[in-house]
Amino acid sequence: MHLNKKQIYIVDDDESVCRALSLLLDTYGFEVHTFASATAFLNSVLKDASGCLILDVHMAQMDGFTLQQRLNTNGFRIPIIFISADKDMKLSQQYLNAVGAIGFLQKPFGDQELVDLINSAC
Repeated sequence: MHLNKKQIYIVDDDESVCRALSLLLDTYGFEVHTFASATAFLNSVLKDASGCLILDVHMAQMDGFTLQQRLNTNGFRIPIIFISADKDMKLSQQYLNAVGAIGFLQKPFGDQELVDLINSAC
């Protein structure tokens, strides 16, 4: 792990999304860690981890909102960017602020839009 690189954690059950985002963010100099499930993330990342979490809303077993609630309950504080392919989903800034998220992006989203959110979070 490089201490000078911003840590990015991606939790998405779609392997192609994890791979694409990992490749993209690596080119921007981030250190990227991907997880195929919320449970895998919870079992692997320390409570005091720093960086930014990119979190898919709709996943099998435990969805992104449930993971976010569990993180808050356990005292895990990390900026979250929710992502979703659901075109009908709209998350207000008020809701995002209330749950500790810094943004919401609908797939597909622009590279720069994601990077800008990450940089504002870190």
